[in-house]
Amino acid sequence: MAAIYSGIYLKLKSAKTSWEDKLKLARFAWISHQCVLPNKEQVLLDWVTQALVSNYNKKHELEDEVVEKLWAYLDNVIHSKRLQDLLKSGKTVGLSFSVAEIINKRLSEAYSEKTQQNIGTVLSCSSGILSTSSLSIIYTAKCELLVDLLSKLSKLACQQLASDDAVGSQLFNILHLAFAQYLLIQRQQANPNRVFGRVTSHLLQPCLLLRHLLTVRSWTQADDNHVCQHLSREIRSQIETLLQAGLFQPELFSSYKEELLSEQESQEKKKGAWKTLLLPVNTVQTKLGSDLCEPALHGAVVAGSVSLLYKLFLDSYCKAENYLVCFHMLSRLFGCLRLSDLQEEGKSDLLFPVDWSVELFALEQLLSLVLSNDIYNVASDRIRHKEVQFGFYRKLAQLLLTHSQASIPAWFRCLKLLMSLNHLIVEPDLDDLVSSAWIDAEASEPRTKKPQEVLISTIFQTYSKLRQFPRLFEEVLTVICRPAVDELRPPVFSAGLTAKLRECLLELPPNQILDILCLLVEKCQTLIIPAVEGSVDMALKLMSVCSVLHAFLFNMRSLDDVTPSPVVLRTQRLMANIQKGIILPLMELLQAPRREGEKSELWLRKASDAALLLVFTWVEVDALFGVSCSKYVSPAAETAVTEPAARHWGVSAFLPGVKDQSWRRVMELASSFASTSKYCLELLTLQKMKMMLMQTEADLQALQHAAAFILESGRSTMSRGESEPWDGDISAITELSYPTAHWHLVMSNLTILLPYISLKDVEYIAKVLLETLMLAEDQEAATDQEPSISIVKISLGFIHSSLLPEMRVLHCAFLTHLIYQFAVVLPTAPRDSVDLPLQQLSVTSIPWHEEIMASCKTVDPLEVPSENKVQKDELSLSWKTLEKVAQCIVLLAKNGCPVILKEPQLQRCLDLLEIVSLLKLDSFLPSDCTRCFLVLLSLLVNARASVSCSKLLLLKVLSTCLHLLRCLQAGRNSNSVLKVLHASDVLEAVMTSQLTACKFFTDVLTGPDWAQYVQEVQEFLENFLQMIIERRQSVKLNLEKFMSFLVSCRPDTGAAKSTDWKNWNPAAEQLLLTAFTTLCHVVTLHLQQLPEKKLHSVDVFCALLEPVVLQMVRTVEHGLQSSTPNQPLPVAFIPSVTTLLKADLSHPVKKDWQKEPSGFLKRPRVKLYQEFYSQILKELPCAGSNLQFLQLALQFLTVFCSVPELYPEKETALMVVFAIKKLLSGPAITTQVIRSMEMELTEVLVQVLGNCSDEEFYAIMRLVLQGLEVRNIWQQKAKEVLSAVTLTKLLLSCPLSGDKGKAFWFASPQIITALALQTKEACQDQALISIIAIPILETVAALLRQGEGILVNPHHVSLAFSILLTVPLDHLKTEDYHGVFLGVHEVLFSIVQCHPKVLLKAAPSFLSSFHRLVVSVMHEGRQKGDRGNMDEFEMILKCAHLVERMYTYIAAEMEDFTVFSAFIVAHYVTELQKVTLHPAVKTHLTEGIYHILDLCIERDIKFLNASLPAGVRQVFKDLYNDYNHYHKAKKQGEEKYTA
Repeated sequence: MAAIYSGIYLKLKSAKTSWEDKLKLARFAWISHQCVLPNKEQVLLDWVTQALVSNYNKKHELEDEVVEKLWAYLDNVIHSKRLQDLLKSGKTVGLSFSVAEIINKRLSEAYSEKTQQNIGTVLSCSSGILSTSSLSIIYTAKCELLVDLLSKLSKLACQQLASDDAVGSQLFNILHLAFAQYLLIQRQQANPNRVFGRVTSHLLQPCLLLRHLLTVRSWTQADDNHVCQHLSREIRSQIETLLQAGLFQPELFSSYKEELLSEQESQEKKKGAWKTLLLPVNTVQTKLGSDLCEPALHGAVVAGSVSLLYKLFLDSYCKAENYLVCFHMLSRLFGCLRLSDLQEEGKSDLLFPVDWSVELFALEQLLSLVLSNDIYNVASDRIRHKEVQFGFYRKLAQLLLTHSQASIPAWFRCLKLLMSLNHLIVEPDLDDLVSSAWIDAEASEPRTKKPQEVLISTIFQTYSKLRQFPRLFEEVLTVICRPAVDELRPPVFSAGLTAKLRECLLELPPNQILDILCLLVEKCQTLIIPAVEGSVDMALKLMSVCSVLHAFLFNMRSLDDVTPSPVVLRTQRLMANIQKGIILPLMELLQAPRREGEKSELWLRKASDAALLLVFTWVEVDALFGVSCSKYVSPAAETAVTEPAARHWGVSAFLPGVKDQSWRRVMELASSFASTSKYCLELLTLQKMKMMLMQTEADLQALQHAAAFILESGRSTMSRGESEPWDGDISAITELSYPTAHWHLVMSNLTILLPYISLKDVEYIAKVLLETLMLAEDQEAATDQEPSISIVKISLGFIHSSLLPEMRVLHCAFLTHLIYQFAVVLPTAPRDSVDLPLQQLSVTSIPWHEEIMASCKTVDPLEVPSENKVQKDELSLSWKTLEKVAQCIVLLAKNGCPVILKEPQLQRCLDLLEIVSLLKLDSFLPSDCTRCFLVLLSLLVNARASVSCSKLLLLKVLSTCLHLLRCLQAGRNSNSVLKVLHASDVLEAVMTSQLTACKFFTDVLTGPDWAQYVQEVQEFLENFLQMIIERRQSVKLNLEKFMSFLVSCRPDTGAAKSTDWKNWNPAAEQLLLTAFTTLCHVVTLHLQQLPEKKLHSVDVFCALLEPVVLQMVRTVEHGLQSSTPNQPLPVAFIPSVTTLLKADLSHPVKKDWQKEPSGFLKRPRVKLYQEFYSQILKELPCAGSNLQFLQLALQFLTVFCSVPELYPEKETALMVVFAIKKLLSGPAITTQVIRSMEMELTEVLVQVLGNCSDEEFYAIMRLVLQGLEVRNIWQQKAKEVLSAVTLTKLLLSCPLSGDKGKAFWFASPQIITALALQTKEACQDQALISIIAIPILETVAALLRQGEGILVNPHHVSLAFSILLTVPLDHLKTEDYHGVFLGVHEVLFSIVQCHPKVLLKAAPSFLSSFHRLVVSVMHEGRQKGDRGNMDEFEMILKCAHLVERMYTYIAAEMEDFTVFSAFIVAHYVTELQKVTLHPAVKTHLTEGIYHILDLCIERDIKFLNASLPAGVRQVFKDLYNDYNHYHKAKKQGEEKYTA
């Protein structure tokens, strides 16, 4: 045969043979063993490459189809297993350099043709070449070809990213590979000038463009997930590494320095004196020119690149002696930005807002780098360098302030950075800064407000430290008083700025604050007040100045008894000056009579707002000073004696000089504006109430009138229902934000107001509170995004707080209104509406609150009872009503007359139930608890959905009602319900209504909502039955009635509940079984807890349970018979049968009953259990990921397997294990599902293994070992392996003694060996890492822990290291990475803790494994441009903490390991030198390595200093210095004080 095929080579070379035949022959020759050619593989490779080269060199023109087939053939050969095996065996097979050239040429064509449809095969070829070391030599040996390839790939990637097409992973995988190859070569290059030239000529532009496009790309669902999440970051990181190593090598610094400093010295030296030929800065600047990319992207790419290049420059060269060079590099790079053009005269502002945003962000990055690297030293710049830096930054500040961009956050951040560098940079333009960045800035969006506040806070902080706050506010006042469109001005102080002002005022000397206040008062008196009448401009300026006065007076340090007397006297004069010079003139102005048309003018409104804001501020501050400082004499005190109104708490009592009549006119005017002035009136009234309450005898009538005034003030605006959020600034209240401010005032001061308001006002507050909560569902999503206050947020905050339960009258009124809303939702019944339970429970004429009034004195002038007798009668009236309603509900349940609700009504009910769930149900008083219980019970019993309504919605309503009833039962007054209802009546009403309602749910029995509903029914019944037993009142009677009711619900007696089996639906069947199960469970539990002296009760309860159990058996049997073949068992059946079996097994045991199961367990019932067991085993493997079924089924098996005599004939424990193994190997089973049911699986196996024979156990072990055979993974049976690994882990959780334990540990070496082989195979496929590798690591860790003292052969323990060194730790998904890392760590920790002797012998393996963990966490925890999501970062922090834990344990527990401490430190610093760690990750690792350094003796430190390479040595020195400074000093301090 060999002779037949030996002529193939001639046919391949022959021109007569068609290309189709040649390709067929070539494929045959490659795969066939019958074709014998000397050096066949190389010959075929040479043939295909020669054919392709000839085509591209135009020697032989081939058709496109033939060319594509040739590429496909080459690709198949390169990726074939045959070639890989040949290369592994050491045979030399290579490619010619021309292959690299034609690949590059083909990629270049694809880029120029702007189509990437036909280059997949070429890319695949290049991928195969680069990933195979013997083939990649065609690129690595000729670096120019690799650079060209990288350039072409980058351009293609840019083209793909710039298009609208979905981004695939192939191109980016190859790009990642090419970058990695090039970076390896780049490090080996000896000539930095050549590397610089190569990078700038070929790679700089495509790399910068690619990095920009990867950064700004808006990834979509269509894009490849691996590229979005992983490759894009990796490639950006590689680009940064490439640029840093190519452009900024240490050897190039002299060239940079000479070029940059020669610029400065060019006036003193001739240009010809430059001796360098390399102009690196000029070269880079040229490459950033117009040919970088298309014009539309150019500005954005340059802006992003400039900050990157400057960062890399600083990373390489930033040292104290190089700061001037670094600054000049900054100025040159800034010149590349379009912003620099605006500094030139005659250049107009041609930038669009989008361009401004990009440019300013770049400038911010540059300035941030300057600040963080401490490049600008003010003194050095002034003394040595003639303020060259200061001049540059000064021009920048002028540029920014000349071209104000208050809508762009970066503009504020740039100014803030300039302020941080030196406040003198912006001080000459302080007025412009205050105007454009603060007073007149239009920063309305949240994203601009934050940086604006940071900038102004920095200004505050700077001028506060310099003690120049008066100078700053002099400028502020100048800007405020300038002619401007004040209506467009935002409020002067936001909440954030007020907080910062408060901090600064606490640090300032009081005289400086008083200087500012005096300046404000003087400006107000001399400039504004004389001209305010009729002038809108002046009225707005007055408002601004008054708001500043308010901010200062409210946030300055209060006077106290240690305040110096001169400061107190000066403050007194200031307060008197404000009162006489500003307040009184404004009062005169406002109280002047005006026509109706004049009262609505804007100037008058603003003047009113300003005046009342200042009055409130003055009164509040004056009262505070009077209380806190005994030396302070209030101006009000001087006139209090002469003013008779003071005794009656008129205005003169707290505002001297203003008469009551004048004040009434001012109040009338202010009340007409729903703005600051009206709100300030409410605050003043509240302040008056506080002052009255501080007196020994409070004026009750005055307090009531004041409280009523506050509520009445906002009632009309609250009733409109129109409002908008409020930011908390009093001076910024508008007509729409006033309702929010008013509601905030009422709710935050409710503890003061509530004792003095009438019941009608209490009901009003409850009504508004409920109405706003009903709006919360719609507004919650929107309001959560806003940091400001809204009515909904206020109400939600109040309802979540602990205040409402304390305010019992309001609590009661709120519940009444809530019940009324339920009654409104229900449709009107045909009978008299008074008979409806909900309407009776919300009748306002019934004194529901009187129970509270009887125990506490609440002021209500309208409704105070005159005699105790009347009060008692009224109290009994409310309870009589409750009894009547309770009987009505029970009657409705028995008669079955439900109210039919449509879907909107049902949804409304659900919303109201959500509000009920917000209340603290355990804090209700007895009557309210009973009312709420009856409301929920009425809904449960009486409400039904219409036919068209969503069944799931009705299920949700019923589930919520049951849940809330359960919460009420947990309250301290839950027994009050039983005053009006018998317990058995409640249970019967609930079960009757729910069994009737079940006919709607027959087609939703498999969904999670039904399961949740059944769970709620079960928990409600359990809690209520438990309560009946714990009360110990009529326990037997209530249980007997409920049991009789349940037994009467059998379908074969013709009872009213059901007629015959045919009409019985499966939903009702499940519900009835749930009731049976719960009743049996509760009663059985009670019997087990009874003391011995009450054992006579056991027989009573057992007799009661007997008919229940019998009916339960009948129901289960019928359910099993009527269930559809091949359909899974209803979930509700499983706990029922489990409970039945438990009940049977917990019966008082008769002697030797196990030997004759029929002696106690009736033969039919044994048959039932066996049939159920068989059904469970049959369904278990098919259950998939149905966790609820699996957990319940496993619980049944646990009970069943505890009695081996129950097994059907010819069945053994092996059948259970086989079913579990089959379940674990199912397609739907994942590691997460296994973790969720691990506890149940363990419990089953504990029973199975505890009761099985030795022979059965040996068979189980054989089953496990078969699953661990490596052929399973070769045959793609990964789940078989997973099941075997999981069973092994579960076996380790079971107590194995005697021969079973010996058998298991005898097989343990075989298990470890099998796990090692499985890991090696699984790690070749990334998809199998989470399925097999991680469970194997967990199992090995458990095996090593359990095997302490048993696994005595060191070789068997050492096998674990081969597993650890096989598992990959890079290029993993986030969740896989965490699982692998944790698994490797746990295996290492198990060896360290349980097998220390083996560890010393296998120290190199241990160190290698642990070092992989350290390297991995350093790589993942390095600083990156974008941090990724927080969950990922938290996971990396946990991994770093585990490494720290291992370091600490080694240092503390393993004295014999001291000899390796120097090697551990050397490993650590070597890796640390390669990356820049995130600070949080570095903290963990550093703390850990400090403990290893504790083990190092002086000889180790000398050894490290001598042997480490130069760069690494510096890292070690820094680490060792920090260790001595922080850790060692702290340790010595602790040892000093340790006994």
